[in-house]
Amino acid sequence: MSTPSLTPLLLAQADYAKPVSSLSPKYFELLEQNSHIIYPVLAILTLVIIAAGVLQAWRTQDLDGLQKNEFKRAIVNELRRNISGMPGDLLAKSVGLDRLKTNRLLEQMQQEGLVVSHTNSQRLTVWRVRGATPDAAPRRY
Repeated sequence: MSTPSLTPLLLAQADYAKPVSSLSPKYFELLEQNSHIIYPVLAILTLVIIAAGVLQAWRTQDLDGLQKNEFKRAIVNELRRNISGMPGDLLAKSVGLDRLKTNRLLEQMQQEGLVVSHTNSQRLTVWRVRGATPDAAPRRY
């Protein structure tokens, strides 16, 4: 018996070409060539999505319309009891609402024209109901 020669196998391996499906796709080359641009953009996009989620969660914890109106009514009633005005912190304690939410409500009420504020010499913002104390009338000579 004779052993088959290896020359036909070597020739077949020398002429071997990769199949078309095994070639690296063009998008891998695109990623490799532009990785210094693509990955930072992906990181920034991820941070923007996370920030949007945090802001959305923060907004959902806001008061609904009925609760806002009830707290506004309580704030106005408390300010009517104290005609000279009250600081926001004391007002928040008396109404039973968080200090930041109370200040946000007071600012909305100021934009609506229900309350006015002024800062005293101790750098404390004092809120009062608009028209509760007589303002100085302009003098006519």
